[in-house]
Amino acid sequence: MVAMTVLGACSSASVTQAPTTTTTSTTTSTTSTTSSTTAPVTTEIVIVERTHTIGSSVEGRPITVEVLGGPASRRVLVVGVIHGNEPAGLDVVDALRRLGAPPDTQMWLLPTLNPDGLAIGRRQNANRVDLNRNFPHNWQPLGQPGDSQYAGTGPASEPETQAFVRFAERLQPDLTLWYHQDLFRISPADGFEGEVRARYAELTGLPMDTITGGIYTGIAATWQRRAVGGVSFVVELGPELAPGEAQRHADAVHQIMALFPPNAPSS
Repeated sequence: MVAMTVLGACSSASVTQAPTTTTTSTTTSTTSTTSSTTAPVTTEIVIVERTHTIGSSVEGRPITVEVLGGPASRRVLVVGVIHGNEPAGLDVVDALRRLGAPPDTQMWLLPTLNPDGLAIGRRQNANRVDLNRNFPHNWQPLGQPGDSQYAGTGPASEPETQAFVRFAERLQPDLTLWYHQDLFRISPADGFEGEVRARYAELTGLPMDTITGGIYTGIAATWQRRAVGGVSFVVELGPELAPGEAQRHADAVHQIMALFPPNAPSS
């Protein structure tokens, strides 16, 4: 039996950045036979993940992040889903999990910040709040419960928002990517962040174009840039992912980390 470790277990970034942690492992085996006289060869693929619970949803579902790679000078955070009816980012998270962390980079994967909405395919959380209108920066009253962009009763009124705020302030990532659907674009920006966005768009084939169609107050990525620092932007995927597209995005995450030297500049 040949054992191949895809993602190795390793220590977390620091005590102050590590919420409650559990360690899980998944093992799969494949067997192939080349001829009737050749003994079967089994390859055991061991995937070891460290899972951190950073909070709970309105309905009590855990909000978890997985960390890949040991302490490093660069940290990247990937949020697969914030709107429960936009699940394609989960495929990108899966591809990144298989790929592992880039060199000299610690990668944090947050499959969904909205597990209640994801469970029923609804944009909002269980309080019918659009979490991407609920963050503290430039929060404004918007809509009523159930409206597509309802902003909640106040800034960071939702437990999911509160969990992310606490986590991001402790982690201080250099780069955070937020996956959405289905405008198929990346909004341009200035400075270093603009360079990173443009490179990501080039690598994935996404056009650079302004994101429109909503009232953009209380936005997660904007709050993070203003309150935490680092590069934080939205990747608008299409209505669905074509074959190989999730892997292309995962590869792009690895490649753009080359733009972040130790003590990388913020936008």
